Amino acid sequence: MRFAEDRLTTFTAGQGVQRRVHVWEPAAPRAVILAIHGGMAHGGDYVTPALYFRQHGIATVAYDLCGHQDARRVDIPGFHIFLDDSALFLKWVKQQYPGLPVYVMGHSMGALIATHLGLGHFAGDAAVKGFILSSPYYVNAIKVSPVLLALSGVLGALAPRMKVPLASLTHQLTHDSSITARHYDDERDNIRASEITVRFGNALTAAQQGLAARMPGWTQPLFAVVAGDDKLADADAGEAILKAVPAHLLSYHRYPQNFHENFNELNREQIFADILKWMQ
Repeated sequence: MRFAEDRLTTFTAGQGVQRRVHVWEPAAPRAVILAIHGGMAHGGDYVTPALYFRQHGIATVAYDLCGHQDARRVDIPGFHIFLDDSALFLKWVKQQYPGLPVYVMGHSMGALIATHLGLGHFAGDAAVKGFILSSPYYVNAIKVSPVLLALSGVLGALAPRMKVPLASLTHQLTHDSSITARHYDDERDNIRASEITVRFGNALTAAQQGLAARMPGWTQPLFAVVAGDDKLADADAGEAILKAVPAHLLSYHRYPQNFHENFNELNREQIFADILKWMQ
């Protein structure tokens, strides 16, 4: 297995589509992490936290999101596909691990998806015991040309699969050079995407709108990690939105030196230990 999984399998998503699932699991798991990966990434990216939590009796399962599996350019029909597929994935997880507590983990775009799930599809589900979010992609930190912003709606209608011009930030995701090398290898092999479409970009922008106003209604335990030196997600804006969550539900952590990928950063062992303590 390329990402040290214990097994690869599939689950049936919307319209009968089979999506690949990466599974890391101890012999007798006592809990399971349902992990949702970031934009342009893949489920295998969770290998680092998954191996840590496997040592502590916790399984991790992550599926390759719509538009991402073995794709150089990411495209989706709409943000709703992530929510609908993840709802079906939760059903699959509960069937695979009956009676076990489920923790939803999301990084970057995955954290944006998880937030919507916590406010909607997953709200009130007794199996879900809490959410773990890293560098939530609530507000874009990358400056976008005003002209491109103005044209995005028109382009989305006329040329939805058109490539969005993006500068590569792969070298600024983590300070761990070995993981950066892995990301470049994944891009070379089309496992990790390097391009997005206008339609994908518009879908994320739409999903970010109005989120801050909804966060005071959050109802479940939430562990959040924000990277202070994030080049993709606006850390200050993310912090403000997260702190709208009722204080008794929120465990908030900010690491000023971290790049975007907290779970792949040099201080990840401390982050994982804090998450484990919170889970217990």
